[in-house]
Amino acid sequence: MTATRDVYAAKALSQVPRLLSLQDRNRFSPSYGCFDRRYWLDKVADFPTALAQFGVQTLALVYKHDFPGNIYKGQPKIRDWCLAGLDYWTQVQHKDGSLDEFYPFERGWVGPTGFTLYAVVDAVQRLGDEVPPDLLARVRDGAYRAGMYISRYGESGGILANHHAMGALAVRRAYALLGAPELEHGFQAKWQSFLHWHTDEGWSLEYDGVDPGYLSATVSFLGKVYQTWPDEGLLKMLTSAVEFASYFVYPDGYYAGSTGSRQTLHAYPHGFEVLAPQVPLAGAVAQRLLDGLADGALVPPEIQADRYFLYRIPEFLQSYLDAAPRPADLPPLPYQREPFRRYFPGARVFVAKSPGSYLVANLAKGGVVKAFSLDPARLAYDDCGIIGTLDKGTVVTSQWIDPGYEVRVDDDRLEVEGNLNKVAAAKYFTPLKLIVFRAALLAVGWNTRMCQLMKGNIRKVLMLGQRPLPVRFRRTITLAPDGTPTAVSDHVCIEGGARFKALSVGDEFAVRYVPQSRYFQRYELDVAGYDLTADDLRRLHEAGEITITREFDVRTGEVNTEVR
Repeated sequence: MTATRDVYAAKALSQVPRLLSLQDRNRFSPSYGCFDRRYWLDKVADFPTALAQFGVQTLALVYKHDFPGNIYKGQPKIRDWCLAGLDYWTQVQHKDGSLDEFYPFERGWVGPTGFTLYAVVDAVQRLGDEVPPDLLARVRDGAYRAGMYISRYGESGGILANHHAMGALAVRRAYALLGAPELEHGFQAKWQSFLHWHTDEGWSLEYDGVDPGYLSATVSFLGKVYQTWPDEGLLKMLTSAVEFASYFVYPDGYYAGSTGSRQTLHAYPHGFEVLAPQVPLAGAVAQRLLDGLADGALVPPEIQADRYFLYRIPEFLQSYLDAAPRPADLPPLPYQREPFRRYFPGARVFVAKSPGSYLVANLAKGGVVKAFSLDPARLAYDDCGIIGTLDKGTVVTSQWIDPGYEVRVDDDRLEVEGNLNKVAAAKYFTPLKLIVFRAALLAVGWNTRMCQLMKGNIRKVLMLGQRPLPVRFRRTITLAPDGTPTAVSDHVCIEGGARFKALSVGDEFAVRYVPQSRYFQRYELDVAGYDLTADDLRRLHEAGEITITREFDVRTGEVNTEVR
């Protein structure tokens, strides 16, 4: 059954009670309007995360618009709590216009400054004359400073194209509210900056590769820009992004995931709904994502962390408002097309449709593989690569984007070869480390440039860079003549004195630190990897090499493993 747009409204409205429970709604409280419950009630945080104030957009939407089952429309308390949230946003803003998300004096760029600027301006515009003049003046001042902050600065410690897209959207909306020419100049600069990170293949850079989950966010943010700025160049860029994203709409209704550089599972549907009247493929993507949402195949807001579920509510509400009736003849998605093979050399992503299967492999990420049966539509083989632990506790993996990986694409096989990389995200605060970190923040928090430098270094430690170890791997994905995947073989060779305590191939896992990832998906229950036995490891250490081959049948899902 084809889902209707009412699913958007139902999913969003179900989360409004949770959102309101996160807000301090006591008008006599000094933190009245704050959406960070951990700060104002639990008192386990030493600062309020400003990103939580994104909640004002949801309250403005449900207060002003008709949605099926919307009990909040026209409720004075909803309006007042939205106004309180707007006021609190102005209170936690730094003088330079920036705001904090993860720690005090972070002075984040688009996340959180741009995200909350967009939400605040949108809320104010929806409320209109119901915003008191004194509060409107404070919000306008804060919006100007935030818009100028985004215009002056950029990302620290890596490129996140979706942040550049949101930066353009936020500054554009601030310009619409304030009319300041310098904000229009800032918008144009942010738009041109974004274009540096969008490729001819249709994907946009997320740190060091393509991430379809965040690509959907980019389509959403710039789709909102297109609603008020119907530029031909913008539409061309968005059309290419829709085409590339469509390859990651899977036959079983899921989207993106471990095949992306940031392994995100989320899908932002609003941009596809906005573009659907002009880009028919966007309508096909939107409908398949909507069907997946109705079927529980997408990440719903109810399982997301408090910091992030509040993005999804207005995203769904706006999707409901802008969803147009679907034509009867939507274009086919890639997995519905005639058999094909396509390799994206820039992304190093390979996609193949055969009469009975659909394959996506990210070779840039060490050969992460998803293979689907088409009848029935299900995930038949899921393999995120090699992961293991050395005898000294170091976690190593092939699932790392390393430009040093050698990639070969032939008619009958795909190969990627390189060194295993050390996993960098296994770092935690201790009481002493936290004290030192907070002391450093107090020492340099007054300086915007120093704060950005610190954040950039944190990202490099947790997320970026290559950390190769003296262990080589070669992954080979075997293809039948019609493009159907039939086997994945991993050859591991120890070049130094490394010794493994444990080593595994296959299964679903993620290693990169990305807060908006690692949400449970029910397909995880149906996939499994292979853990090398004690005899396997002894053979590896004695011979210095080992090969693990997993043959599989996409029709039945049966997997046979051979170690030699």
